Amino acid sequence: MRTRVLLFDVNETLLDLAALDPPFEQLFGDKHARREWFATMLRSAFLLTITGPYRPFGDHFREALRQTAARHGVVISADDAQKILGGVRRRPAHPEVRHALERLRDARFRMAAFTNSTHEVADAQLASAGIRDLFEAALSADDAKRLKPAREAYDHAARTMGVAVGDVRLIAAHDWDVGGAMRAGASAAFVARPGTIWNELVERPDVWGVDLEDVAEQIIARDS
Repeated sequence: MRTRVLLFDVNETLLDLAALDPPFEQLFGDKHARREWFATMLRSAFLLTITGPYRPFGDHFREALRQTAARHGVVISADDAQKILGGVRRRPAHPEVRHALERLRDARFRMAAFTNSTHEVADAQLASAGIRDLFEAALSADDAKRLKPAREAYDHAARTMGVAVGDVRLIAAHDWDVGGAMRAGASAAFVARPGTIWNELVERPDVWGVDLEDVAEQIIARDS
């Protein structure tokens, strides 16, 4: 068997962003504002990843917050923005995440978190969620200066872990992340969190589960 490194997306895959809904609703008066902001952030990140120049993910975070505020006719103060950023760093893990990760660790998989966020944000998120100890490393696409789903991000993560990209499986709750990993030559697994809709123009991965526990069971059966 080849060495298998599991790379885990962080936001929504491991951490529950729904806990941010109350502060967004308080600021914008709309319970859907958090999802609007997150989609705007991804759109900004994808645009500049495709066209350049490179900007860190935090820049897209702040620009998406500005755009969301403008759409709602709301003025966001620096303190408001900092409260949202602080909330992003203190999100809980989904209920099944720790046990699923422990199962994969006990099955002797090497595991790393892999996010578009900076190392500082990633470490804070994983520590706050109580799962940092389960990962060999917390990797950031910022090191490659190309955000996911660009091929260079996955290549750089694999090199950092000392393996070829073909020896990696990316686990994510986003079709764009799963698709990007597979286009780069990695395997992937999709966590079909409630409300996620798969883009049928993207090839489906060989592992697909309703939560991380389901995905972990399939990975253990298939890869160990």
